[in-house]
Amino acid sequence: MLKWLLVIVVVAAVYFFFIKKKPLPNKTQAKHKTNNDDDADMVACSACGTYISLNEALLQNGEYFCSDECRKA
Repeated sequence: MLKWLLVIVVVAAVYFFFIKKKPLPNKTQAKHKTNNDDDADMVACSACGTYISLNEALLQNGEYFCSDECRKA
């Protein structure tokens, strides 16, 4: 009887520690996903045509640039 109880405890421990690892979604993860949606907006560099995120792009005279080198060219 003690052997079966020990086997059940070991199987349950393996299940809970190794198999059931998916975290439940919560409000902070949902907010984090909406912030990543802004990063998904991509623009093309006016000089070389490389696509970069809107947050990293340099804006000058209504045109987007990927770097200072492209902006100066």
